[in-house]
Amino acid sequence: MTAQTCPRQHQRTTMEIASLEPSLYTVKAVFILDNDGNRLLSKYYDKELYPSMKEQKNFEKNVFNKTHKADNEIAFVEGMTIVYKCSIDLFFYVVGSAQENELMLMAVLNCLFESLGQILRKNVERRCLLDNMDGVFLVVDEIIDGGVILESDPQQVIQKVNYRADENPLSEQSVAQHITDKLAMTSNIMQSAKEQIKWSILK
Repeated sequence: MTAQTCPRQHQRTTMEIASLEPSLYTVKAVFILDNDGNRLLSKYYDKELYPSMKEQKNFEKNVFNKTHKADNEIAFVEGMTIVYKCSIDLFFYVVGSAQENELMLMAVLNCLFESLGQILRKNVERRCLLDNMDGVFLVVDEIIDGGVILESDPQQVIQKVNYRADENPLSEQSVAQHITDKLAMTSNIMQSAKEQIKWSILK
């Protein structure tokens, strides 16, 4: 008798193979905690991953408990691959899927850490971070957009947020200017779209 392939088994195998295919959406989440495990910054790029604030904080607490006393740089928690780094009273985490390339995640982590080191003038600690949160968010957004890695070179990141290494830490004025420029660009795009719609109606 010839052996037949079970349709359900074949479907499951196909799905497993599909889940291993590489994706542009490398980063699932980024968060920074203090040395008590309290959240200072977090961004989740996968809407299906811990959709509520409570689920996110529980995940972060679990990750912190399993990593803050460990000497490793990589952890596997709740089916996620996590790379992390600590500095004085801060813990930096980059989260990817179980199949994600650890080197890619580590490149993101190192870029984030080094970029913040330049903005904070090497004072990568809680007080300085909180004093420069606008700049910190800008750095994160220049490195990752919707889970896609945009940049892994700290120098390029710093240039993109209008910062120069020989100047003072990112000022409120330069941050405000950066945000104003982005809003102006968005406004121009919307105005152009309105004009196109108006002319299409007139035709």
